[in-house]
Amino acid sequence: MQFNRNNLSDEILIELFKEILLPRMIEEKMLLLLRQGKVSKWFSGIGQEAISVGATLALQPDEWIMPLHRNLGVFTSRKIPLQDLIKQWQGSLDAISKGRERSFHFGSKEHFICGMISHLGPQLSVADGVALAYKLKNQEKISLVFTGEGGTSEGEFHEALNVAAVWDLPVIFLIENNGYALSTPVREQYRCENLVDKAKGYGMEGVQIDGNNILTVYDTVKGVREYCIKNQKPYLIECMTFRMRGHEEASGVKYVPKEMFEKWIENDPIKNYERFLVEENILTNPQIAEIRDEIRNYIDKSHVEENTHQSLVSNSEIYKGEIEEVYAKRIGSFDAYKKRFLEKKEVFPNNEERGIRFVDAISEGLRQSMIAHPELILMGQDIAEYGGAFKVTEGLMKEFGKERVRNTPLCESAIVGASLGLSLEGYKSVMEMQFADFVSVGFNQIVNNLAKIHYRWGQNADVVIRMPTGAGVSAGPFHSQSNEAWFVHTPGLKVVYPSTPEDAKGLLIAAINDPNPVLFFEHKALYRSLSADFPEEYYEVEIGKAREVRSGIDVSIITYGIGVIWAGNYAEKHPDISIDILDLRTLLPLDYKAIRNSVNRTGKVLVLHEDTLTGGIGAEVAAWISQNCFEYLDAPVMRCASLDTPVPFNSQLEKNFLANSRLDEMMNKLIHY
Repeated sequence: MQFNRNNLSDEILIELFKEILLPRMIEEKMLLLLRQGKVSKWFSGIGQEAISVGATLALQPDEWIMPLHRNLGVFTSRKIPLQDLIKQWQGSLDAISKGRERSFHFGSKEHFICGMISHLGPQLSVADGVALAYKLKNQEKISLVFTGEGGTSEGEFHEALNVAAVWDLPVIFLIENNGYALSTPVREQYRCENLVDKAKGYGMEGVQIDGNNILTVYDTVKGVREYCIKNQKPYLIECMTFRMRGHEEASGVKYVPKEMFEKWIENDPIKNYERFLVEENILTNPQIAEIRDEIRNYIDKSHVEENTHQSLVSNSEIYKGEIEEVYAKRIGSFDAYKKRFLEKKEVFPNNEERGIRFVDAISEGLRQSMIAHPELILMGQDIAEYGGAFKVTEGLMKEFGKERVRNTPLCESAIVGASLGLSLEGYKSVMEMQFADFVSVGFNQIVNNLAKIHYRWGQNADVVIRMPTGAGVSAGPFHSQSNEAWFVHTPGLKVVYPSTPEDAKGLLIAAINDPNPVLFFEHKALYRSLSADFPEEYYEVEIGKAREVRSGIDVSIITYGIGVIWAGNYAEKHPDISIDILDLRTLLPLDYKAIRNSVNRTGKVLVLHEDTLTGGIGAEVAAWISQNCFEYLDAPVMRCASLDTPVPFNSQLEKNFLANSRLDEMMNKLIHY
């Protein structure tokens, strides 16, 4: 192994040695604790330390890094105290993630490290969002994200690289090619000769390097960083390396040929670098021994300190903390946002005539939020010049510029991930799913990354995803689904579904002001069919509060979205029945107090929604009423929903599919129970 010091001082060379040796010696200690049962699981990076350490030290300390589970050197090089890391690995309640996450699945905003999720690929897109934030701020910074050779097979790899290339983002994509994804060798993972060859396909530069040479990694990443900043372009680095342990310790290494081990033992990054330092008279063997002793004492001391600071927490304290920390608390007040809006309103005068349709309310809510929040970015397919598939964003690009109203490639997952990356740097974002149906290809990012990140390590995800939803327009199975129930089951998300123009605007503004991820459902059939006056000023409608549409004493209809329209039409046709209609408006969290009050008023309840019956919101509402309001009931809670089939294209079949076609029948059954 050839080392080129490239005019680096002795001090830097020695510091690199200390930094690369530290994670190796920590790992050796952790493997001992693993055998003693004091650590439950361990993903070893022995043999790969040069990549984590060299790459991290080549960056500025305030540039975001997205590591994976074999990058201990990232955490140590960013100076996270070892006792904090050990607590994390042991799952202590006073650890960084408060016992909620394992090993390296945590992040630290203080250290500009974004915690991974097990799905690997989503980290790549988050790096895009961070780099976009740097670009928007005109900062000379880059983001760096790790992936393995196995991770390059995931769709997120393609999406993230494609978005970075199209948007000219200063991102370093770093592949740690260690030959195996768990036990799957590279010959079963890809057919290209080298992974770095993929760079050209995305219109970016790339280089393959010896990932076991600390000076090569350090020098390459420093140079690539300068290239990315100067040219505002992404770059792909493939680091060739090998892991000397199993994927995790329980996996073993029986699948690895003996001769491969022998080859890579000779390429050990620490042994070779240590030899270089001695041969160049930069360090002596006694000095190296002294450094090892110093690190060993640090490790032993950290371990002792950890064992003497275990938390004693009551179950009630645990419960309260667990529930309260799923969501980020709002910091900015509405009054502060409104003041900012009023101060800037004259800069963006609305010279166009206001509409009063449902679609106009959403558009106005977006426009006013863009004024109130200069850090708000809109993203989606065809939303810029074209104005979106439903023209909701028409005119916004001309008013606020293409940097803030951004067309995206057909990369739903990567754009959701980029939204999270923007949030790491203090931006807000609203992403439009062209149709709510298309959210399935971004599902992982939403339910595993956005939803869980605050609970896992206290990082908010300030993201709204607009979801044009619903049937009734003869659009068939893939443009008509009601999929809100997918997300109501996911703690950490908020799910909003307005039924009036006034609520659509106020709830959208509230969603944008909320620091948590919000799925905002907009029924397509209401866009231009529903009109009503709504306030022109900048205002919020509180998330989590239902709306009493009308009060009655005979029967309650609890519903949301277009179901409110159906229920209102039914009530008008049956003036002899005193119907109580409750518009939930927010599906997560539900307004249980309003539900209880409605049940108490009538004693008979129909839960109505357009979504299919099985597993819909109606099942949850009905179950809650049965458990908590049983004494008020004069009949079983009934549900009226659409058929348990895909949404058909033919208009007659679609009409039969929808819940509204069975509303009369279900109401008669309930009233005469």
